Amino acid sequence: MRILFLGDIVGNPGRRALRIFLPELLRTYRPDFTLANAENAAGGYGLTQKIAEELFELGLDLLTTGNHVWKREFLPHLARAERVLRPANYPEGAPGRGWALLEKNGKRLAVINLEGRVFMRPLLCPFRTAEALAEKLRPETPCILVDFHAEATSEKIALSWYLDGKVSALLGTHTHVQTADERVLPGGTAYISDVGMCGLRDGVIGMSLSQALEMYLTQVPRRLEVPKKGPVKLEGVFLELDEESGRALRIERFRKEEC
Repeated sequence: MRILFLGDIVGNPGRRALRIFLPELLRTYRPDFTLANAENAAGGYGLTQKIAEELFELGLDLLTTGNHVWKREFLPHLARAERVLRPANYPEGAPGRGWALLEKNGKRLAVINLEGRVFMRPLLCPFRTAEALAEKLRPETPCILVDFHAEATSEKIALSWYLDGKVSALLGTHTHVQTADERVLPGGTAYISDVGMCGLRDGVIGMSLSQALEMYLTQVPRRLEVPKKGPVKLEGVFLELDEESGRALRIERFRKEEC
C-alpha cells in the first residue's frame, strides 16, 4: 500500500502549494491514499466546509486536524463529516469522529487522529486511546496510520515506541517544522516527529514574518495573519506498507519549494 501524507496546510498559500505540487507528487508516487492535516487551512486557523471540499477536489481522500479545528461555524459540518477527523481523545460529547476506515480499489486503510497533552489541553490519554482504537480497527485492516498532533517531540517519540508493532505509522503534526528523524522502528511502525507544513516558505511557521517579529520584540499579544503573497512550499512523507501484515516497508520525507 502506498500513502502520501502532507503536513499542516496553512491558509491560502498552503492550498496554493497543493495546486502547484500535488499533481506531480501523485504522478511520481502513485499513492493508493492521499491525506493531509488541514486544521489551519482556513486563514491559518481552523477549517470550513467550503475549503474542505476544495481540498477533496484537489485529490485528498481524508483530512486530519488538531486543536484548531473548533471553528464555531464549522462544528455542524464536523459533526456529520465522514472524511474530516478531529482528535479521538476529546471527551464524549465533542462533535465529530476521531478515526476513519478508508476503502478504495480493494484496499483498506484505518486512520486515527490524536492530540498530545504536553503543553496542550489535558485531554484523555492519547496512549490508551490509540491502543484501544488500534485493537478495535485491526480486525478490519492491519494497515493503521496515526496522526499525532502534538507539541512535544518527547511525547511523540514515546507514543511511537508504545505503539510500535501495533500500528503501521505514527506521523507527528502541529509544529509546522519538518524533522529529519524518519525511520521504521523494530516492530514495523514508521515514524517521524513532524511531517512539516504546506504554506508560506518565508514566513514564521506559515504566518506573517513582520507580525511575528513585532510580537516577539514587543511581547504584545496579537493574532498573526497569513500573507496572501510569497513563495510557497509543500512538505510531507511517502509511506509503503505491507498489506498483509501492516508493517511499514519505507518512509520517505519530501519538500517542494517555489523558486
